[in-house]
Amino acid sequence: MPAPISAPDLFSYPKYWAECYGTAPWLPMSREEMDQLGWDSCDIIIVTGDAYVDHPSFGMAVIGRFLESQGFRVGIIAQPNWSNPEDFKRLGKPNLFFGVTGGNMDSMINRYTADLKVRNDDAYTPNAEPGKRPDRSTIVYSQRCKEAYSDVPIVLGGIEASLRRIAQYDYWTDEVRRSILMDATADILLYGNAERALAEVADRLAKGVPIREITDVRGTAVIKPSVPAGWTEIDSSRIDWPRDVLSLEEAYGVSPYMEVNESECEQKKEETSDDAQPVRIIPMPLHRSEQLNQEITCIRLPSFEKVRNDPSLYAHASRILHQEANPHNARVLVQKHGNRELWVNPPPIPLDTPEIDGVFGLHYQRRPHPSYGNANIPAYEMIKTSVNIMRGCFGGCSFCSITEHEGRVIQSRSHESVLAELEEIRDKVPGFTGQISDLGGPTANMYDLNCKSDEIQASCRRLSCVFPGICKNLKTSHKQTTELYRKARALPGIKKISIASGLRYDLAVEDPEYVEELVTHHVGGYLKIAPEHTEKGTLDLMMKPGMGTYDAFKTMFEHFSKKAGKKQYLIPYFIAAHPGCEDEDMLNLSLWLKKNKFRVDQVQTFYPSPMSLATAMYHGEKNPLKRVSYKSPRLYTPRTIDQRRLQKAFLRYHDEKNWPFLRQALRDMNRSDLIGNGSQHLIPEEENGQRRSGNRAQKNFQQARGGQWDNRRPYSGAKKSAPSGSTKRRRK
Repeated sequence: MPAPISAPDLFSYPKYWAECYGTAPWLPMSREEMDQLGWDSCDIIIVTGDAYVDHPSFGMAVIGRFLESQGFRVGIIAQPNWSNPEDFKRLGKPNLFFGVTGGNMDSMINRYTADLKVRNDDAYTPNAEPGKRPDRSTIVYSQRCKEAYSDVPIVLGGIEASLRRIAQYDYWTDEVRRSILMDATADILLYGNAERALAEVADRLAKGVPIREITDVRGTAVIKPSVPAGWTEIDSSRIDWPRDVLSLEEAYGVSPYMEVNESECEQKKEETSDDAQPVRIIPMPLHRSEQLNQEITCIRLPSFEKVRNDPSLYAHASRILHQEANPHNARVLVQKHGNRELWVNPPPIPLDTPEIDGVFGLHYQRRPHPSYGNANIPAYEMIKTSVNIMRGCFGGCSFCSITEHEGRVIQSRSHESVLAELEEIRDKVPGFTGQISDLGGPTANMYDLNCKSDEIQASCRRLSCVFPGICKNLKTSHKQTTELYRKARALPGIKKISIASGLRYDLAVEDPEYVEELVTHHVGGYLKIAPEHTEKGTLDLMMKPGMGTYDAFKTMFEHFSKKAGKKQYLIPYFIAAHPGCEDEDMLNLSLWLKKNKFRVDQVQTFYPSPMSLATAMYHGEKNPLKRVSYKSPRLYTPRTIDQRRLQKAFLRYHDEKNWPFLRQALRDMNRSDLIGNGSQHLIPEEENGQRRSGNRAQKNFQQARGGQWDNRRPYSGAKKSAPSGSTKRRRK
């Protein structure tokens, strides 16, 4: 069983000579501010698609303040004019590199809804003004930086770059795009939480190492001409060899890469020096065990050209990427783009508690830069009194990209660090009323929950610690979280603490004391949770627990609410049009909603974000949670706008605007028994005065299903005469 891999302490690197300038009140955004600080130049300039808010919830502030703590002079160019390179010269030429990020959100998700409509606001911009960043901001900013100073290295980071590090399906153009590193013409890409990789890269650049020679840093992707001599290359392109993640219990702790048939091994025929070993190619599938040196072994993904043209290979590549996510046993991934090799180093080693405390304890003003005056920045207003207590998520929900960005290993801050930040909010935030909006993170209740054994964690390849069931090796006691809540409430000046982050109720039910603490002190009448669906087939594809767990939590929630003398309610969230979700599934969900007297207003349609497993399902209509082959059954996927709208309409069955085409859909599904005015019916019959308008709406709806939705291809198995992709097919 492999031992956990260690890393140098995050703050152990020697400080850069510019440390003598000390800490800047604000990272400068203009030459005037640089002059006030006595700087003749910046060592590093961060270009970002967000307004500069000096707060630990904003990536540019965390990275900027961290680099400052290493002795570098860091400037910020926030939301520059990208029409030409001039605005990218406002701080002069950086001595070391440009750090380029699209911002806290992917720029395409920031600008477009799930229905591909342009949003009319931007929460990360002063006064929510739209249009202050370009589409694919990371690419555009990087290219402008190169135009401004062609000899300055460019380091990509942030979630937009992180989730596009390999060839990825692009929902907005309905095609597979190259790695963003190729399109941005940048030098290196940092993925995930990048402090550790950034410390190493900045230190080497400061010592004069050329950027082209920095190719081995964990958490980075670079471009190479070929696989270095002496490496062993495992070819994954013979689909499919990994085990079924839905039956991972039987495969627990077994690496799918440790089985080799030596008779099938071959060596690459190429010219090498006398003392260099050629690259060893191991084709798949593998049949017997052989120990491979992880440090010089890489996994070859199907090339960009292959995954672009073959959805099955795309699903296979996505599957491999997710199984190579554990930093302690992941290997280098290699993917050819034309005649160049995209080289993705293993993920960074997670920060330990003192390190993450150090990052959150840096000098933050906790406010927007003064240049914005009194402008309202909605994202800041939402988080200005919230505290992030941890990073990472081991839930592994297939539709979510958090795990692919932050990793599955939970990185928790100490109680002392969290309490110190609460006191800082109390003392620094203007107009603070004593209300803390959240103590959370990617999830509300994964704080301090990790594997019981470091060795088991180091060997594990599970995509989720809680699906298909909670792993027996996962610590589920919420004791540390409960104690943190109690300490936080006891601080002078703190009157109320809400918990707004998403709650994993399947974990919460394992600790009734935590649920009682939460319900009694931290729920303000309503608690939002996310079952996402009610039907087992769809929930399995989402990698979410069944509704039995929801019912158990609901019982516990109501019991403790009553015990506390409070009337409190659960507000469930659901997703429509998830890959694999049939219209019958959405109908059953709507019946559940009506039975439980829910009338949801804020509903979510599945959004194929880059790199998620559900996006691979959407694009390839294959299920990457199981072995993928060309014979794998096709997964029904609502793709056209009418298919997606119908599924969304089932969530809002109570909205009379949806009744005309819901009636038609129910008739096509042979469920006319659900149309009527009784309590057993889902939607009412037409009234005489509504029939004409209803027929008009139905006609418009039927016309809509005949056309294309931008360049989305309709699902070929959809019933032509049925609205919104409504079918009578059963899931096989």
